[in-house]
Amino acid sequence: MSSQPLNVLAVVGSLHSDSVTRVVVNHAAARLKAAGCAVDVLDLGKAALPLYNPDTAKDQPGFPALKARVDRADVLVLGTPDYHGSISSTLKNFLDHFWHEFAGKLFATVVASHEKGLTVTDQLRTVARQCYAWSLPYGVSFAEDADVQGGQIVGDAFGKRLEMMIRDVRVYSELLARQRRADLAGDDPGFMARLRN
Repeated sequence: MSSQPLNVLAVVGSLHSDSVTRVVVNHAAARLKAAGCAVDVLDLGKAALPLYNPDTAKDQPGFPALKARVDRADVLVLGTPDYHGSISSTLKNFLDHFWHEFAGKLFATVVASHEKGLTVTDQLRTVARQCYAWSLPYGVSFAEDADVQGGQIVGDAFGKRLEMMIRDVRVYSELLARQRRADLAGDDPGFMARLRN
């Protein structure tokens, strides 16, 4: 890693008080922090975000502080339950608030699902692509009973896959963050040129 720490925004996209998504995102956040990353956990169950309205979203009292957190992030670890094969409305509402802020950054997905979470992961990749962000080429999914019990990660295969994701988040986010900073500071062509001040 460079001398500048990697900024991780870990988003818990569940409102459930006993959310297993929260358990896994918090575990990943703790592991990333232990590896030297600057980690900010945005728990949408604790930080209420009004339903996105394009006419008023930027005028909401908490919006500037939230935007600053997203701006600061080099990578977003996005956790969501699988609701009917889709992203939770809570996470979708968060994603709807931003666009330019995601450009050039990495998305890593964590999905609580009894159905492997494939459609949810694909939908989050679509969001990344539409926002000119990058995504890991895989998502991490888990089942509550088999992989998380009593607030602890218990599945060996899931634990190994989660560690793989944590390592890849660090390695690839660092590369992308360095290039994103260079693109924003330079004068070379490329999509990030549109976001230069």
